[in-house]
Amino acid sequence: MLRNSHGHMKLLTQVSIHHRQLPSRLGILQQLCRRGIDAPRLLSTAPPSHLCYRPISPRTASNWTIPIQNTISYNFVRSIATTDFLPRHRGPVFRFFIRLFAYTGGFVLVSGGLILAFFVYDATTYSEELSYADIPVSEKALKPKRGGPKNLPIAEVLVDDDDCDAMARQKYKPKLVILGSGWGSVALLKTLKPEDYHITVVSPVNYFLFTPMLPSATVGTLELRSLVEPVRRIVQRVRGHFFRAEAVEVEFSERLLEVSQTDATGEKRHFYLPYDKLVIGVGSVTNPHGVKGLENCNFLKTVDDARGIRNKVLQNFEHACLPTTSDAERRRLLSFVVCGGGPTGVEFAAELFDLLNEDLSRVFPKILRNEISVHVIQSRGHILNTYDEALSQYAESRFAHDQVEVLTNSRVKEVRPDKIIFTQKDEHGETITKEMPMGFCLWSTGVGEQDIIPSGNGFINQSVAQNEFCKRISDKLEVQTNKHALETDTHLRVNGTPLGSVYAVGDCSTVQNNVADHLVHFLRTLAYEKGKDPESMAITFREWRDVAQRVKKRFPQASDHLRRLDRLFEQYDKDKSGTLDFGELRELLMQIDSKLTSLPATAQRAHQQGQYLGRKFNKLAQAAPGMMANEMDYGDLDNAVYKAFEYKHLGSLAYIGNAAIFDINGLSFSGGLLAVYLWRSIYFAQSVSLRTRILLAMDWSKRALFGRGKSEHVIINRAGRTDYIPDLMNF
Repeated sequence: MLRNSHGHMKLLTQVSIHHRQLPSRLGILQQLCRRGIDAPRLLSTAPPSHLCYRPISPRTASNWTIPIQNTISYNFVRSIATTDFLPRHRGPVFRFFIRLFAYTGGFVLVSGGLILAFFVYDATTYSEELSYADIPVSEKALKPKRGGPKNLPIAEVLVDDDDCDAMARQKYKPKLVILGSGWGSVALLKTLKPEDYHITVVSPVNYFLFTPMLPSATVGTLELRSLVEPVRRIVQRVRGHFFRAEAVEVEFSERLLEVSQTDATGEKRHFYLPYDKLVIGVGSVTNPHGVKGLENCNFLKTVDDARGIRNKVLQNFEHACLPTTSDAERRRLLSFVVCGGGPTGVEFAAELFDLLNEDLSRVFPKILRNEISVHVIQSRGHILNTYDEALSQYAESRFAHDQVEVLTNSRVKEVRPDKIIFTQKDEHGETITKEMPMGFCLWSTGVGEQDIIPSGNGFINQSVAQNEFCKRISDKLEVQTNKHALETDTHLRVNGTPLGSVYAVGDCSTVQNNVADHLVHFLRTLAYEKGKDPESMAITFREWRDVAQRVKKRFPQASDHLRRLDRLFEQYDKDKSGTLDFGELRELLMQIDSKLTSLPATAQRAHQQGQYLGRKFNKLAQAAPGMMANEMDYGDLDNAVYKAFEYKHLGSLAYIGNAAIFDINGLSFSGGLLAVYLWRSIYFAQSVSLRTRILLAMDWSKRALFGRGKSEHVIINRAGRTDYIPDLMNF
């Protein structure tokens, strides 16, 4: 019941509401209006808990007796009843503009607030207060004592050891010296706990380079500054020290590292750095494989290499535009050759083609586009031969679509300034010598099966070679027989050095998997229990399972080859005696040795080794007080505290020109732009810091909006030679 305009009670007629079929508020109000009830409102007096309605005729409208059937909540009726008139409906165009203005206003307010907040934050980054203060510096840091075999200054105390209380507490902690600023060293620094060690990093470069994205930087897709992170910023997390210098030699007996540094006058200064633990992560150099004329090639390992490639490509285009350039010379200048069909070579060829096809062809004469040619020379039958065969074929078909020539079963013999000489096998297996004019050549021989050769201690990776520092260390240690890398045990300790003092990670090292040579070590415990000589005893199947567990623990990479122990035991029990003698067991382990290959010289492997050493060093620091209390400062402490290193291949991926391929744990797939975005996402997540992630996102956005940069600065040096310096802000 509601009151009418005269204040009298009036019955609502022809309104039927069921409690299970409640109409909307608007529907109820429309029914009230159609019945001629003006200005409806609820009774001001306290009503009953439920209003009751049923259909009745208008004649009985004056009847105040209302039978109760279907009920509806009074509070619900009260919530939809109002004394105001219903609003007039607007058209869709009017509502569209209302929403548009509302959203635009909200966007302007939010954007303005963010911009204002940024300027407020930016204002807080400036400071007019002087930052210098009195800092205590030890006399030993300013005037270090001399000593060692060459009577050089020994930097026992550094000038920044007392910069803060945290660094002062680390002054007398075990000294950890890390050589290099690559993947292994940075992974180690990011895993170590602060205040456990007195950390010093020595490297000739003061930045970490994100090498997987380096091909993108050569063509301007990414800025070089987006791929580098200052080492001092990384070292700051563990309150360590950094020297931009080169390691010269190591005195293992006195635990001294000789360091060479160029001073302000250009003279080299040598000094010693004492260490308790030394980690070598200096990388390697490219193996020329006996090819002549590599000085005419470009390489792709450093920032300077990327700059040189960028300049060379632009110079060739500028020279090809000159009216004095002949047709043959123009075709030679625009012939780009990549030697090596590994991930780096393939990605660079794809990035180079994208630059030539999408960007440079728009601003240079169109005739140049028809003269451009890109060639990939691969010594194996397929490019990306370490990937799944289907992915290799997909990459080759993609290159065929983009008119990138792939020359398989070809080997480079000589690289000249204007052409490249190589051999190729034809359909009948005959070797034919060919020549190809070229204006640019990239030498990018990756790690392939042809680079892994057997040796007395397992396998040797021929794709890399030792630098001068590693050669000097190898010459000092008689047990080092590998001329391509430093040999380490499964705990990454350099063979021949004092136990637990020198480690090696990354391309400069190789893990020695000589399982058969440790056979006596595996049998020693069993022999002592039986009172027999290890070389004259025979083991049962149960004892063989114990030996296999020891082999897996010491050589984790052999675990995949020791799964079916019963079959191996039955296979090598030649006399069917139910036991394995020393000779049979040695033959079994030698067969496992033949299946173990050298670990790949990749960033993934170096990163895992750095993380492994970081976790192990944390365990050693945690266990140090207990070992000192029990006077345990000798023996195989690494093995007692932490397990051996085990490499786990997480997969491979590559960019092949507006497409990408993935080979992850046996799952192989490829695709177009969606795969490219996934490829970017993976490397975006692996980037070393938030700063580089933001810069990567900005670079990809700039490429989409403005294309790849194409400008460069030209300067004349003192010798009168023209140098092309790319603008890092706008290539």
